[in-house]
Amino acid sequence: MTRVGILNVTGYAGAELARLLYLHPEVRLTSITGRTAAGKPLADVFPHLAPLGLRVDAELGDVDFVFSALPHAASAEAIASIVEAGLPVVDISADFRLRDPSEYEVWYGQPHPIPSLLSQAAYGLTELNRPAVAGSRLIANPGCYPAGALLALAPAVAAGVIAPDIIIDAKSGVSGAGRSLGLTHHYAEANEGVSAYGLEGHRHLPEMVQELARIWPRGETSSSDASGSSISDGRQSPRLTFIPHLVPMTRGILTTCYAELISDRLSDASAAKAQVCEIYHSFYQNEPFVRIVDEPPSTKHTWGNNLCLIYPTVDLRTERLVVVSVIDNLVKGAAGQAIQNMNLLLGLPEPTGLDFPAVYP
Repeated sequence: MTRVGILNVTGYAGAELARLLYLHPEVRLTSITGRTAAGKPLADVFPHLAPLGLRVDAELGDVDFVFSALPHAASAEAIASIVEAGLPVVDISADFRLRDPSEYEVWYGQPHPIPSLLSQAAYGLTELNRPAVAGSRLIANPGCYPAGALLALAPAVAAGVIAPDIIIDAKSGVSGAGRSLGLTHHYAEANEGVSAYGLEGHRHLPEMVQELARIWPRGETSSSDASGSSISDGRQSPRLTFIPHLVPMTRGILTTCYAELISDRLSDASAAKAQVCEIYHSFYQNEPFVRIVDEPPSTKHTWGNNLCLIYPTVDLRTERLVVVSVIDNLVKGAAGQAIQNMNLLLGLPEPTGLDFPAVYP
């Protein structure tokens, strides 16, 4: 079996990786680290992970594959020597998602710690970047918000049926903020309330723009970078308005995307809904973890599993595309997506160890 290690098992994403890897039939989790829990049994940190029988160490032992669940900057610094040693790595932090180091500095407030590795990294939203992921040894796992939004928008973008001015409204459970303490995440602050944040710009915004621009049809009029600049190969860079919201639930992201339809790319309005649905079904017809559904989905429908459920429709009054997607932010938005990438790198079927239904209710 492939021996797997996790850097920083003590966050929510790291703990979810450990839970999912425990049931994986082709790999064995043999080494875990934690910055504040070194030397402790994993069961003392997370009692639900007691069956793994592991101890949290300060350094990784001998492994064949590495996941990094460290925070940004710390992750790049920790995995640089691992990548140089030739081990495959899936990085769950933001350190290798943005190809332009100047963009990283703008959004993360510091120079990129290891810019020399950026050219080696593949963006790990497998459904949209499978060949690059399969050919890389360093995978940048997507952010949770981008995972839901990009999967929701990609078919329409690739088909060239929407204009570049796009609104993304996303609502996330509090686990998306991580395990560190914060006033807005206290029970009394978050319970029975919904709040918007990041209205001046969220760190996941440039990631969405970068990846949508990569699949935008060539030959369109170009706009710009994270807020709107042209890119070099003639593809369009969309103008995104992204507003995230915190809702009082533990897991899940519901994303609703709005974009103006390009009417001359579709037939008459009465057939637009059927055409859009066909575009989505065709785009994802062979994807094991993306399902096009007939009714607007709930976050409960993906709680604990690696699915992304997508409901595309058309507002005929305004001629807008409306797409709703739901994912579990800790699975398809983090640990499950990371394991899907690992499976691809190891030559395993992508559903291996991930093919299970949601927890309900």
